[in-house]
Amino acid sequence: MRHSTVGKFGVIVACAAFVTTGVASAADHVFVGATKCATCHKTAAQGEQYVKWQASEHAKAFATLATPEAKELGKKLGVEDPQKDAKCLKCHVTGYGAAAALHGPKYDPAEGVGCESCHGAGGDYIKKATMEGVTGGTITAASVGLVIPDEKTCKGCHNEESPSYKGFDFAKMSEKIAHPLPAERKAKYKTPAAK
Repeated sequence: MRHSTVGKFGVIVACAAFVTTGVASAADHVFVGATKCATCHKTAAQGEQYVKWQASEHAKAFATLATPEAKELGKKLGVEDPQKDAKCLKCHVTGYGAAAALHGPKYDPAEGVGCESCHGAGGDYIKKATMEGVTGGTITAASVGLVIPDEKTCKGCHNEESPSYKGFDFAKMSEKIAHPLPAERKAKYKTPAAK
């Protein structure tokens, strides 16, 4: 079958449009939602990370925007509804502002600040074999979108832009939300490459 030059040009233009309209490219990672993370990270043997997150303020971050206090703070900033305004949602909802194509079927903004806010969109590292490759040192964390959070990660939201900001003690706060692997489990793994 023969293709005309115009036909080839059309395919090139269509491909360029696909890449520039926010549809996931090979470098983009899909947000899968905290409930997908729970599949492996809810048991005691794994460290109950999901359970710890559910009890945290991060899990309540979106719901917090509906409180009278949040609405009052919002009014001072010209925000009519904190649960609908980008000024608030950018830090109270995981994956807010990402292209819709990067929100997987289990993605739910009501989860608030979920696992992927700190650890990166999990679509490419959610599989057990991939995580074993990361922890075993055969796959770099960054290549699959896995972030090893640090102080800079936290300060992306915990900063002066927040109307309720009163300073941020990284050491104290990271201890408060710590959810490590149990020692016997961690001993099996190499330290994953963060960047």
